[in-house]
Amino acid sequence: MKKTALFIMTATIISRILGFIREITLSYFYGASNISDAYLISQTIPTVIFGFIGAGLATAYIPMYSKIEKELGKKEADWFSSNLINVLMIIISVIFVVAFLFSEPIARLFASGFDGETLELASAFTRISLVGMFFNVLISLFSGYLQIKGKFMVPALIGLPFNVLVIISIIVSSQGNVFVMSIGTVVAIASQLLFMLPTMKKVRFQYQPAVNFKSEHMKSMLQMALPVFLGRSVNQINILVDKTIASGIAVGGISALNFANRLSQFVQGLFVISITTVIYPLISKMAVEGDVKNLKKAISESINTVNIVLLPATVGAMIFAEPIVRMLFGRGAFDEQAVVMTSQALFFLSIGMVGFGLREILTRAFYSLQDTKTPVVNATIGVGLNIVLNFILSRFLGIGGLALATSISATFTTVLLFISLRRKLGVLGLRKMVVTFVKILVASVVMGFIAKMSFGFLVGNLFGEIMSLILSIGAGAVVYFVIVSFMGIEDVEVILNSLRKRWRKF
Repeated sequence: MKKTALFIMTATIISRILGFIREITLSYFYGASNISDAYLISQTIPTVIFGFIGAGLATAYIPMYSKIEKELGKKEADWFSSNLINVLMIIISVIFVVAFLFSEPIARLFASGFDGETLELASAFTRISLVGMFFNVLISLFSGYLQIKGKFMVPALIGLPFNVLVIISIIVSSQGNVFVMSIGTVVAIASQLLFMLPTMKKVRFQYQPAVNFKSEHMKSMLQMALPVFLGRSVNQINILVDKTIASGIAVGGISALNFANRLSQFVQGLFVISITTVIYPLISKMAVEGDVKNLKKAISESINTVNIVLLPATVGAMIFAEPIVRMLFGRGAFDEQAVVMTSQALFFLSIGMVGFGLREILTRAFYSLQDTKTPVVNATIGVGLNIVLNFILSRFLGIGGLALATSISATFTTVLLFISLRRKLGVLGLRKMVVTFVKILVASVVMGFIAKMSFGFLVGNLFGEIMSLILSIGAGAVVYFVIVSFMGIEDVEVILNSLRKRWRKF
């Protein structure tokens, strides 16, 4: 599992780097402005709407397909997939018409601080971006299908054409027509689907024009997905509150929060998503087969691997929040005020980075067990806490307060999820995980101290800020890997052995 995750992680790096260049391009040409705010809200709206429907079903799809294929065969499982696609397309069509007609009230709902030209822009952008929902339905389900069939590479790389096309559309739109940016984003989403179709053909997916809302498979899946719908709904309410409060704090507040989120998600995109992409189909099959021992082992290994990656990333992001933001975004239309807002948000988001990562692993564990109720209850508690903290902390810390509220609630809900999973599966090797966590934390703190000292020396004596930052982060990374390699951490040894074997083959 670790080897496959490492392979996917490596393959995903190019796509994630391009995604980051996309954000840098947006910040360069539009900064943290009313145009970038309107564009980002227009991208949030269909994402939220799709979250109510497609994401919930997509989450329940993998364990449901695995069950049908095992009991009734591939032909019946493909019929189920086809029927699900057709039903979802009908539902999304209805949602599209309603949202298109009421785009302005919806935009105002998502960003109550918008008015005048910004509101008009957000409304116009939204009408265009809603088209992307149709493609996202197919992308989401096809990704799940390919993962079940062991084809992890294509879903990991679909961001490649997407990011290239969005970058081009942002650059072209800066020449005078901002709507090119929104149209280009929809075209970019469609390109992901085209990228997947050849592989879908290779795995012999048999599409059938079936539409049956009352099939037994649909009913079973709806029962499984309903709690996920509710959980997603709760999370989307949380996003709505974040954006609304941010729109009223400052012009560019939504953009600053978005850029900080992208930085935080960049690390998770490289590592956590790679791990969850591999582990979810595997543990779903283990759960169906009743292999509890290996299921618990896989979950424990995934938790340790996430900690190995995210703990040092957390320390590094907190120490170097402002230099990182200035290096990546601090040019073009992205002024000093935007740097300050974004770096403050990044600092506080970094506190919850481990919580975000572990929450993904634990949530997938419950879904594999076909228990969607526990994550929903957990998400509801977390969102309630987040919203309360949003209003309190934003009064004192502004945009940073919204980020800190998100981190606190993510960490709190992760602890609750772990407690619930332990009750469900029994002993998960908590003592061993805690020992590993402490070892990694010590190595991360030492790494952070050396990196900070190196930066202070280099930036004042030898190099400029950017070169000093790069060298300091590099020095910290070397120190970290040297320390953890001598700490006797089993999961580190597995990763290092895998890297050694690949190096020998090379």
